[in-house]
Amino acid sequence: MCFLKQPKHLHGLIVLHWPLSYVAIFWIIQPLFIYLLFTSWWPLPALYFAWFFLDWKTPEQGGRRSSWVRNWSVWTYIRDYFPITIVKTKDLSPEQNYLMGVHPHGLLTFGAFCNFCTEATGFSKIFPGITPHLATLSWFFKIPLIRDYLMAKGVCSVSQPAIDYLLSHGTGNLVGIVVGGVGEALQSVPNTTTLILQKRKGFVRTALQHGAHLVPTFTFGETEVYDQVLFHKDSYMHKFQSCFRRLLGFYFCVFYGRGFRQGSVGLLPYPVPIITVVGEPLPLPQIEKPSQEVVDKYHTLYMDALRRLFDQHKTQYGCSETQKLLFL
Repeated sequence: MCFLKQPKHLHGLIVLHWPLSYVAIFWIIQPLFIYLLFTSWWPLPALYFAWFFLDWKTPEQGGRRSSWVRNWSVWTYIRDYFPITIVKTKDLSPEQNYLMGVHPHGLLTFGAFCNFCTEATGFSKIFPGITPHLATLSWFFKIPLIRDYLMAKGVCSVSQPAIDYLLSHGTGNLVGIVVGGVGEALQSVPNTTTLILQKRKGFVRTALQHGAHLVPTFTFGETEVYDQVLFHKDSYMHKFQSCFRRLLGFYFCVFYGRGFRQGSVGLLPYPVPIITVVGEPLPLPQIEKPSQEVVDKYHTLYMDALRRLFDQHKTQYGCSETQKLLFL
């Protein structure tokens, strides 16, 4: 990991990784609900909390997506800002289920969000008969209202029961997992093509257990939308980031982009094209209890397929011919 000095004009600019926006909302909603219980509006929070507990298992049983929410016009503004597009290389049969690796994580996964959680880029028309689900941290679904918003967009819990449910109930389901996770987010800086994947094999085992086809994807431009300040592994800041992750499950990141005025620094992402290329599905047999050797075999085949996908499209979407995809 390299060390970048923070520019003088950025001193004091500390921005938290995107999950903290949900944490902030939680700490606003929680006291508000409690306050309303002691007012004439008490039936509203009482009814919602009753619904909340009755509906507790829904996030792990397919969720509750809403075409209306997925088609909000605000998503098209996000799409056009960069712009964001999705590229299909092969058809996906509705007769199969799929487990999709989403690479790279980037800081805010704009590409995965826009392409798989909304209809702004026309997913349903590009892949007819396929229902996309993007997996995220399980504890988001324990936050009132946030859980309903996430489920409406087709987001699911990254927990094993939630993924097992989607891959075993019907066909045409596609579950996207950002394999590199928050660790990869901490390494997200422009011009990097390093993925945390070498030891991440759980998703392959799950795919084998269900006979789901593996789908590699790579989002070009995802790491270009922000600059991030990286800290040496021996620095106090890096140790704080590691401690923060152990306690809360995600990283405290320091990043910056453009401001509202041209040439200024701010929190807006750079308007660079983001292109998600969806690769050819890798067929897997269904093995209830796959051995480690079988998991390793298909994990290697997946990494080879992902590397080929990157090499085939890198020059077309902004990378040099000599750029290599590296796995940690």
